[in-house]
Amino acid sequence: MDVSFYKGKRVLVTGHTGFKGSWLCRILIKAGAEVTGYSLEPPTDPDLFSLADLAPHMNSVIGDIRDLNHLKEVFEKTQPEIVLHLAAQPIVRDSYKDPVYTYETNVMGTVNICECVRQNPCVKSFLNVTTDKVYENKEWEWGYRENEPLDGFDPYSNSKSCSELVTHSYINSFFADRDLAVSTARAGNVIGGGDFANDRIIPDCVRAMQRGDTIGVRNPYSTRPFQHVLEPLGVYLLIAQKQYEDKSYAGFYNVGPDECDCVTTGELTDLFCKCWGDGAAWENQAEENAPHEANFLKLDCSKVKRVFGWTPRWHIEECMEMTCRFSKVWLAGGDIPAEMDREIDEFYSTKSRQ
Repeated sequence: MDVSFYKGKRVLVTGHTGFKGSWLCRILIKAGAEVTGYSLEPPTDPDLFSLADLAPHMNSVIGDIRDLNHLKEVFEKTQPEIVLHLAAQPIVRDSYKDPVYTYETNVMGTVNICECVRQNPCVKSFLNVTTDKVYENKEWEWGYRENEPLDGFDPYSNSKSCSELVTHSYINSFFADRDLAVSTARAGNVIGGGDFANDRIIPDCVRAMQRGDTIGVRNPYSTRPFQHVLEPLGVYLLIAQKQYEDKSYAGFYNVGPDECDCVTTGELTDLFCKCWGDGAAWENQAEENAPHEANFLKLDCSKVKRVFGWTPRWHIEECMEMTCRFSKVWLAGGDIPAEMDREIDEFYSTKSRQ
């Protein structure tokens, strides 16, 4: 995997102030891309976008993905060749609290970005990032494949299923006859340094360490495909590059870890405590009437492996070591941009597992 392709390329990233968006922009800036970001203000305090010192090195536009006219202005001004759409309301539990906002952002936001791509022939490669939760979840033991039915349960998951369908319609209705390649990427849960979101297990762990508390775990028996944030970002960049060079690579791709790295939330927290040390411990805080969240969810990633020859670089233990190291650097007031660059360099110098 090599990101030198991106040197000098005009790349638009939506959701650039979020956790994944900040890491993605750091990679692109290091690669020498001309990066424009379009997003709301950072969603957390503290936030990785500020810690990573990204704003001076890119064109950071603060805007709402629901604002079509503003988005059109940005497209017309920056003329992006590659569009990576990450902007979303990404939290399952928040989608129960505010379903209308979740649908507006995740569905109409996708309509708006597709419409801007439609109106700007400068775009050659467009990737819509969705989620592993787009599938109709039957809680079965094997992984979902790209041709399984899309029907997310909760408003977040369902809105992302709709986002997929919007993208499919635009491909069929408007993009098929253009010099444009469009894909969607359905990624699993990510961990890594700099995630400060609510209702996510690793940020909850780090906050507990900061307070000197025991970690509370809501769903200790839920199995999720956890991977380091750099893994799916590497695949997004790979898909966007390959389809830019050859439209036949466009498609719908699952992105997740190998089966050995699908663990329960309790096992993940055990791993965190072991890596962190200092007497870190957790307790089961399952809620009686908690909003529905899937208990078992796994992806079949054989397609992305076959098409691109991709395999994950880091096992879950290495992912956790990186996450804990980053978090300790942050808590100690250390150099976050340097730590991000170290991890990115280490990631890209690690050979894929065969």
